[in-house]
Amino acid sequence: MSASFEPIAKMAAELNRLPGIGAKTAQRLAYFVASMPLEEVRSLAVALWEGRKAIRFCSVCGNYASEDLCPVCARDDRHNGQICVVRDPRDVAAIERMHEYGGLYHVLHGALSPMHGVGPDDIHIRELMDRLQTEEVTEVILATNPDVEGEATASYLARLLKPMGVRCTRIAHGLPVGGDLEYTDEVTLLKAMEGRREI
Repeated sequence: MSASFEPIAKMAAELNRLPGIGAKTAQRLAYFVASMPLEEVRSLAVALWEGRKAIRFCSVCGNYASEDLCPVCARDDRHNGQICVVRDPRDVAAIERMHEYGGLYHVLHGALSPMHGVGPDDIHIRELMDRLQTEEVTEVILATNPDVEGEATASYLARLLKPMGVRCTRIAHGLPVGGDLEYTDEVTLLKAMEGRREI
């Protein structure tokens, strides 16, 4: 069977559109799907289709939800005055895996990037500012990525929040646990030195 066999090629082309799936991996997955029993393929397709249809955005924080509120915003015990600002729903999932943060979230759905034409009106900054007017918030935790866009977004938000009298904090950056200084880039080392604390 040739690699250009049309049904396999079509499946591989669609799978190749997914992030992190290169052409070879897409082809390998397509061949795997081709070898699956038809009922299992149908079950996979239905799960993807039904799952995607059921997903919406939380009306409060912008996280993924299946109802009006996401599972975090729906819990009364999470309304503790903290809002953690993140770039996208994947970041919410990452922080939730920690099982330590007990506050709410605000999902920006992007980061400021003037080079790519993304300004403050293109992400959910206005919605965050509206929340700060209507909810009792004592701290905003800026948990955007430690890259150029994430730092620009955090700096912009910090400037907006300062006059409001809300405590604004930034997650720490630096060396990962188990990392080696020898292989760490200069920017990460600089952030680790700047964020050092007394022990």
